[in-house]
Amino acid sequence: MCTGKCSRCIAVSLYPLAVISIICNIVLFFPGGDVKYAKDDHITEEVKYMGGLIGGGVMVLLPALYIHLTGKQGCCGNRCGMFLSIAFAAVGVVGALYSLTVAVLGLQNGPLCKVLLVWTTPFKNSDRNYLTDNTWWSVCTEPKDIVQFNIGLFSTLLITSCLQLILCGIQMVNGLFGCLCGTCMEKGSL
Repeated sequence: MCTGKCSRCIAVSLYPLAVISIICNIVLFFPGGDVKYAKDDHITEEVKYMGGLIGGGVMVLLPALYIHLTGKQGCCGNRCGMFLSIAFAAVGVVGALYSLTVAVLGLQNGPLCKVLLVWTTPFKNSDRNYLTDNTWWSVCTEPKDIVQFNIGLFSTLLITSCLQLILCGIQMVNGLFGCLCGTCMEKGSL
């Protein structure tokens, strides 16, 4: 397969993953679909790091655009463009790693929720694993179903960032081949 075509496939795969990351991060700001928690600053700390918006979103979307354009310039004819795609893919790797780290921390620490009358993170630094013990989720009284909400969205961010990391890593190798080897065997149009 031509490295230019491979670049286009990678870029097209990165677009929906970046959009999913951005949407997940935005939705995390509104537990239960309510704005009042964001207004009152009762949002899980890891949501504020915006790993999905900045890391898995913008830092992956910009390289995806460049990689896509590199793939359209012809069958690896532009060695400089392929070299730059390595740098852009590296930015995507950093963004995906940031999103991955924030998602892991979000899952590890658990949500900020109201326990009795106090807003706290009850699952942080606990001996019990709340991810495998759903009987413990009922300690969070507000927002409603916050544990499932956080687990679902942070898990989605975790999966998308892993896929982004793999795709950007593949593009770094693909860009290296395109930079070193130059043009493909067949000169057909993309």
